[in-house]
Amino acid sequence: MTQENQLLVLDDLHVNVEDKEIIKGIDLTVLNGEVHALMGPNGSGKSTLANTLMGHPRYQVTRGRIIFRGEDVTSLPTDERARRGMFVAFQYPASIPGVTMVNFLRAAVNAVRGQEVPIREFRRQLVERLALLQWDEAFVRRYVNEGFSGGEKKRAEVLQMALLAPQLAIMDETDSGLDIDALRIVSEGVNTIAKENPTMGTLLITHYQRMLDYIRPDKIHVLVAGRIVRSGGAELSHELEAEGYEPILRELAQGVS
Repeated sequence: MTQENQLLVLDDLHVNVEDKEIIKGIDLTVLNGEVHALMGPNGSGKSTLANTLMGHPRYQVTRGRIIFRGEDVTSLPTDERARRGMFVAFQYPASIPGVTMVNFLRAAVNAVRGQEVPIREFRRQLVERLALLQWDEAFVRRYVNEGFSGGEKKRAEVLQMALLAPQLAIMDETDSGLDIDALRIVSEGVNTIAKENPTMGTLLITHYQRMLDYIRPDKIHVLVAGRIVRSGGAELSHELEAEGYEPILRELAQGVS
């Protein structure tokens, strides 16, 4: 493993939210092209980690570093991280009344690329990406997430990801609220984006095995109380699906006692 192949490195990362420590020392390395799944019970810090990686100001790094493509981005604002190739698909995407999807997407693409993309070129890319997610063009004339179902919001996040073509995709419970057909379409879209960019890394935060049947992880990590307590291959998700987190929590409790 060379430094040139390291996409994301978390070095002893500690994070506070409103003076309470939530992330308590995470070490994690994602190589170019790898898919890492992060699992864990509610309240373990998974969404906190996603927001911290994208520089949300509410989440304060108190110790450690976030290294992205060889650069320390710990203190960079969100827009600078996005320009460098980081992207997060949020668990609860916000609605923006009065702003159409097409205008929002074009503004996002222009901001990340740092230049105005010609309308004709943007439209060509947008039509291609809509086809990828099996949507017609009427969708992008709607206001951002206004009146969207849970599944539509998640597909809109993946549409944004498809247009931005990030180097690191952080997907925060993208599978929640999706029926089986929507899950398949979204997962196939993510897999296609990854094939187009073989060096793109993915950090997939999920509770369930079902999404991992479509997007195959290279490594799985279990996060409990702000720490990664176990890592393994795909077999770990099947173990968690069958037994839940209780055996791991029991082992941790015995280790403390």
